[in-house]
Amino acid sequence: MQAHTDATAAYTKRFEAVLAYIDANLEGDLSVDALSRIANFSMFHFHRQFAAYVGVPVARYVQLMRLRRAARSLASQASCSVLDAALDAGFESPEAFSRAFKRAFGTAPSAFRRRPTWQIWSANFIVPYLSRKLTMQVKIVDFADTRVAALEHRGPPGLVNLSVRKFIDWRIQSGQSPVESSRTFGIPRGNPDTVPEAEFRFDICGEIDEPVASNAYGVRELVIPGGRCAVVRHTGSTDHIGETIYPIYRDWLPSSGEELRDQPLFFQYLSVYPETPLAQWQTDIYIPLV
Repeated sequence: MQAHTDATAAYTKRFEAVLAYIDANLEGDLSVDALSRIANFSMFHFHRQFAAYVGVPVARYVQLMRLRRAARSLASQASCSVLDAALDAGFESPEAFSRAFKRAFGTAPSAFRRRPTWQIWSANFIVPYLSRKLTMQVKIVDFADTRVAALEHRGPPGLVNLSVRKFIDWRIQSGQSPVESSRTFGIPRGNPDTVPEAEFRFDICGEIDEPVASNAYGVRELVIPGGRCAVVRHTGSTDHIGETIYPIYRDWLPSSGEELRDQPLFFQYLSVYPETPLAQWQTDIYIPLV
């Protein structure tokens, strides 16, 4: 039994090395020949082993990862054109890129660039390996009632950072929720992909242990209710956090036996920008459960 367990672990480790190599070398040679050498598997069998482990063939997985990177570039880099994204993803023409992008994610790259709808993107971006990996990373925790100072943002999600800067100014001026020793949270009061921009609300929160003093910033006190929560960690810019949130509801929840509590999900921000580059940011997503 132990020998079988060790062999399975070694097999998994080899494939994890291949997948890490793909992520780090999307612009390089990712042919079956090259990847089979990384895995130290026979090229003759590698493509079948890969498809069985990941859930899609090698070429499809590589294309999806390149399209995923292109989607992020289109959404976050104003200077990135559809042509730039197409060439970066290894396509010879923007037309071929647009067809593949729409087939994979359900929307044209130009439309996605204008309004990045991460919920739709994540709903269409289904790779069994990634869903399985997410499932293994979900934790159930007991979250304690937490007093926070909160500044409510109202309006387009793209302007949340303006409210964040205002909240930072309050933190510095008041000294009541020092970022070095107090946890930082965010509470979306609606889905930014479905709520009209003018109606979107988002609470920017910092942990406190005393009442919020009267202030001119509009910062007030509230309590994040305690209880059981599913927690998943998102790594990278919060602009792409939807790609971690949506699979929780799509893949994990239906098979978990859990039920949702009638409270909004919330985020705990574990990194500070610009001290931590956005690509390395870590954010815990809390989904309240009954």
